[in-house]
Amino acid sequence: MPKKKEPKVEKKPASDKAMAGKAVAKSPEATKSASAKPTSYTAKDIYVLEGLEPVRKRPGMYIGTTDLAGLHHLIWEVVDNSIDEAMAGFAKNIRVELLSDNKIAVTDDGRGIPVEVHAQTKVSALETVMTTLHAGGKFGGESYKVSGGLHGVGVSVVNALSTMLKAEVSRDGNLYEQEYHRGKPQYKVRKVGKSPMIGTGTKVTFQPDPQIFPKIEFDVKRVVDHLRQQAFLTKGVKIEVIDMRGDAPAYHSFFFDGGLLSFVKYLSRGKKGLQEVPFYVQKESENVDVEATFNFTNELEIQELSFANNIYTPDGGMHLTGFRSALTRTLNDYARAEGYLKSADDNLTGDDVREGMIAIVSVKIQEPQFEGQTKARLGNTEARTATEVVVGEGIKNFLERNPGDARRVIEQCLLAAKARKAAKAAKDTVLRKGALEGLALPGKLADCSSRNPEDSEMFIVEGDSAGGSAKQGRDRRTQAILPLKGKILNVEKSRIDKMLLNKEIKALVVALGTAIAESFDISRLRYHKIVLMTDADVDGSHIRTLLLTLFYRYFPQLITNGHLYIAQPPLYQVKSGKEVRYAYADAEKDKIIAEITKNKALKAKSKASENSEETEEAAEAAPTEGGEVKGISIQRYKGLGEMNPAQLWETTMNPANRLLRKVIVEDAKEADRLFDILLGDEVEPRKQFIQSRAQYVKNLDI
Repeated sequence: MPKKKEPKVEKKPASDKAMAGKAVAKSPEATKSASAKPTSYTAKDIYVLEGLEPVRKRPGMYIGTTDLAGLHHLIWEVVDNSIDEAMAGFAKNIRVELLSDNKIAVTDDGRGIPVEVHAQTKVSALETVMTTLHAGGKFGGESYKVSGGLHGVGVSVVNALSTMLKAEVSRDGNLYEQEYHRGKPQYKVRKVGKSPMIGTGTKVTFQPDPQIFPKIEFDVKRVVDHLRQQAFLTKGVKIEVIDMRGDAPAYHSFFFDGGLLSFVKYLSRGKKGLQEVPFYVQKESENVDVEATFNFTNELEIQELSFANNIYTPDGGMHLTGFRSALTRTLNDYARAEGYLKSADDNLTGDDVREGMIAIVSVKIQEPQFEGQTKARLGNTEARTATEVVVGEGIKNFLERNPGDARRVIEQCLLAAKARKAAKAAKDTVLRKGALEGLALPGKLADCSSRNPEDSEMFIVEGDSAGGSAKQGRDRRTQAILPLKGKILNVEKSRIDKMLLNKEIKALVVALGTAIAESFDISRLRYHKIVLMTDADVDGSHIRTLLLTLFYRYFPQLITNGHLYIAQPPLYQVKSGKEVRYAYADAEKDKIIAEITKNKALKAKSKASENSEETEEAAEAAPTEGGEVKGISIQRYKGLGEMNPAQLWETTMNPANRLLRKVIVEDAKEADRLFDILLGDEVEPRKQFIQSRAQYVKNLDI
């Protein structure tokens, strides 16, 4: 029998409520049965959480989640304080160290947090900042003109969610320190001697609390990427990252004098640009400092990044809205004035003018209004007005000064508009076909009988051979099979109108049921599991990459919502007598062979030492040349079609045994870059990528 694989179970982070139960003692009423009716509701039933208790009770309200994203958010909150010192003109160096025992240390050479007694709280200002919500130098006065930590809860939240936090401050030539345990001071702020720093500064070392975070594992790549971004946004400031967890320290250092211009050039690397020089403008309007840059490439996708007071706003906000409005209006005005647009109604849309654009918008504002503590969206209306004015004037001047760049950009916008109209006609044609029409393929979609999307799966397989095995081996009630012929169109190099003329892609779009582009509707998804099931060879990997590119470019919601999977068919069948086992990797194959060999040897040893059969059994178990073993047959699967339907079901499609990898795009920008390198028009970046990784290729089939 095949070796059964335990189905993967996703470990969900403990909820805020569950975490809170570990930090806040339950009242006597809380221990009663949930079904019992409350006997009273008086003043004694009202609970007041003091100090940092609210943070431990509901950590998600302050850091978004308690998963790895929330864990890393602790670093961002501490670093934001150092960035604020840099934006105020006082810090020039910031260092982040990843230490053993899941500790993080953040050091800056800013002014150092004040340590004298605070008049209102009657304790040190350092202790006040570290243990009191909404306390800091960013609510009034002249300490900070602009800052990212507008709520004043950042470092105190980190303190509340850490088993240990130590603050060290250099001021007046002296070093002061205080330690905390889950937000509670362990002693008063004390002077411990002369400062080891030249000048002033602050160092915060913390260790996240396992009671709050189910998994504590800092990803140095995530830290490096975030802090590189901060270095671009804070020109003239040196940011270091040192990973001390390995055998030798890993060191990263960033310093950019060019600011956003350096940033947009970094994001444009490996892509063919339309502009000779990137657009850049920085100007203040209505007390809002606006900085923006963009660079058009001959790619199809749009990349926009927006920041407010150096805080990344992934959901955009008023500043990004103002940028888009200015871009669309100004390019339309220029195109009409230069005779590119004839009809008064023939306007370029926002999508037309942003196709292939890499843009960064950054504003500095005194009273930023973010939505939520994680600051995903900026809500200040004055940011929209200021950005629209500054960017509109800047683009107008740029187009007049750079007529060659202007002509190339407008021509690309017009081409995008033409493709949009053709794509609409193509999409209308596809959508009019209905759910299952138009699939005139050699292997048609074999649908499942279930009409409940939550129970339904669609396996996308390559070719008729694999399709035939999958159709015969599947569970017809819940599993649909869509065979695709050959390699689908490379959508990295094709617009949607051309893409929808491809029969294989059109079949896939119709089978999914969601439509595509602006017509996309995830509620109409016909299968909640879409499984890419390709051969374990070079062609299969290529087809899988093309399909991943298609989903990443045109169905990203299916990835972010967890609907896309990759099947893991076995690479080997290992057979010894009546025993059949499957291996999903070379190491697993070797382990299975070793186990079978060991069992044979033990079996032989149990027989009488003089029995002649023992000699035969031992010889049968002895390894032969090439690593093979007598009595063991090994079949290498290069294609799914080599498996009979029963084998394909048992190893790859049976929910009780199969292995599925959920497709998750953790870093969309990095994935975007790799797709461009591997499937884009530029040959040189792809050549460099392959050459740099050739040394890691093993068992290359030629």
